Amino acid sequence: MVTSRSGRANARLSGVRIPLWDRSPALPAPSGGEHHPRVDHTLPLGDPTGGADALAWREAVDGRLTYPRVHIDRNVDIRMSDGVVLRATVVRPAELDGVPVERPYPAILNLNPYNRMVVDAIDETTHAAFVGPALTNASKALTGGTVDFSGGLLQGFGINRRLVRSGYVQVIVDVRGTGTSHGVWQILGPREQQDSVEVLRWARAQEWCDGTLGMGGWSYSAINSLQAAGHAPEGLGAVFAIEGSEDIVRDIYITGGLPSVFIPLWLGAVNALKWLYNPRTLLRDTVNGNVFRWLHSRLVSPATEISSVVTGVLTGRDPRVNDNPYFTERNAKIEAITAPTFLFGGWHDLFGRSTPRMYSRLNLPAGRKQMVITDGYHFDMGAGFGGTQAPPRIDVLERAWYDRWLKGIDNGVDRYGPVTLQQQGGGWSAGESFPRAGARTRRLYATPAPSGTAAHAKYDGGLATVPERRRASASTRIDLRGLASPDLTQVLAGLTKAVPALENAGVQERGAISFTSPPAGVPVQLSGAINVHLVTQCEGEEAIWTVTVNDVAPDGTSTVLSGGALMASNRALDPARSTYDLDGELLEAFHPLTWSAKQRVVAGETIELDVDVVPTDAVLEEGHRLRVDVYAGSVPRYLATVPDLVKTRFGKQTVLLSPEQPSYVSLQIVGDPGW
Repeated sequence: MVTSRSGRANARLSGVRIPLWDRSPALPAPSGGEHHPRVDHTLPLGDPTGGADALAWREAVDGRLTYPRVHIDRNVDIRMSDGVVLRATVVRPAELDGVPVERPYPAILNLNPYNRMVVDAIDETTHAAFVGPALTNASKALTGGTVDFSGGLLQGFGINRRLVRSGYVQVIVDVRGTGTSHGVWQILGPREQQDSVEVLRWARAQEWCDGTLGMGGWSYSAINSLQAAGHAPEGLGAVFAIEGSEDIVRDIYITGGLPSVFIPLWLGAVNALKWLYNPRTLLRDTVNGNVFRWLHSRLVSPATEISSVVTGVLTGRDPRVNDNPYFTERNAKIEAITAPTFLFGGWHDLFGRSTPRMYSRLNLPAGRKQMVITDGYHFDMGAGFGGTQAPPRIDVLERAWYDRWLKGIDNGVDRYGPVTLQQQGGGWSAGESFPRAGARTRRLYATPAPSGTAAHAKYDGGLATVPERRRASASTRIDLRGLASPDLTQVLAGLTKAVPALENAGVQERGAISFTSPPAGVPVQLSGAINVHLVTQCEGEEAIWTVTVNDVAPDGTSTVLSGGALMASNRALDPARSTYDLDGELLEAFHPLTWSAKQRVVAGETIELDVDVVPTDAVLEEGHRLRVDVYAGSVPRYLATVPDLVKTRFGKQTVLLSPEQPSYVSLQIVGDPGW
């Protein structure tokens, strides 16, 4: 292992905390061989299926339930402390005649901005005779498995009738300013967080609630649940968060200072949905005046934050384009969560970096915190769950989690995992922590020695364990090849996953400065954080740097394992919030994305920067190579404001290669690839 003495010294002098990752006992990684340990990734490290316990969990969901029906009240008003009325749907267990049972049960709350009319439509469609299975099969066929409802995601998103029929009450709430709720949408802001706490307090006081509360949901609802849990509300006993986020700035809003096309698309969709009024409640709400109060709220803010985002992109001077209190006050207080919390994520999810970080930050023992990460995107969560070598379905795990922590049933779910990973290039495994045991930091230097595998790229360089003495440079420019790359699938939440042309990075690599290692002599595993250190120059007063870390098969197929991005002006490093290994090697750079932290970019000046790459877990098979691709941007995953784009002058961006100031990648590897 080659590390930097100066890097270690600087890290220690800065008083950094080392490291951020969970320090509980790590995943066992079986190996053999005296000189080149061979990682047998075909053997499960634990049982990701849950074994006999999971069979019982599934039977509890799919078998005979306590109650035959549910009672749904779609016209529930909840008045907040400032007078704003939120609208909710309450789903209760019911007898055969449809009358709700009188007995109180734990209440599960889900607050989201996607309009309960949509939730109702999904619920009624999937529970109609023959329609549900047909919809599942059609969605899988049309999207190549990208949208797969059989894994339980829909139940985690909206109404879960089988959960309610087993003895729970479910409350679905339109957050203020969305659906039919009144007020102005605040997008996860402090008032919305206060609303969540007040809704929990309201639910706890209802006659149908036994005083025990759970929170859950997918995406926005997961973030909302984590935010509320961070306020430690009374009665909250469990959280089930599917693809949430701890830092929406770095995840998707302005990764490395670069906006994403996802945000305006998403804002447009939610703003459109908030103008749709549920026809099933329209007549009643017109009579009681709710429609007029709703309309007034919508006219006050007809397209929440759309104009500010557009203005920010055009001018570069908007808080939604650079990190400031607007964002930090929206970050969930993960360390303050006391309720048992189950987390789901994907290596290529919109919030991919957040899930392992949240698991690490939770001050809970293993078992009271659980984490499942798939080799997937945002919309395909749950695809393949319930299979012979995969985790149980999401709805099965959800029921087991609530049964354990809200009803006190010792069903073994706290002994599942607690870290269950789908390894890129491998299979599912379960163990104690992430990264895996035996993961050691390796530094691979970018060299001018051609790998012979990337003739299609702008530059074909190598990766080696020592820097080459020869000096060289490699240049590229901004282009639009990101429109035909895995980056497009990632920023569109996986909707284009089924397009074969977007699976291989080969098209985008035609604009890349590429560095590729020799083939691995044995299978090895990458597990943990990754940092790409670049020594650069540019012809403008700004530069857009994006990188991917890829697995290159013997036939040349280049598969993206992870990636990251950074504006050159945002290169300032906060050592206290960055992650280092025990020797002080930087693994995860934290860049303060604030106006005051910006650093000047001078044309032709040598600039060193560290690109934070999303943590991952992958196997590099024997004969496969590791590749680092460096780009001048990647549209539409990483955009720039108009002023920043103008500053680049669309000029050359150059990576410098020298033994004195080397460019390199630092990553954590289990095993010895023989490089």
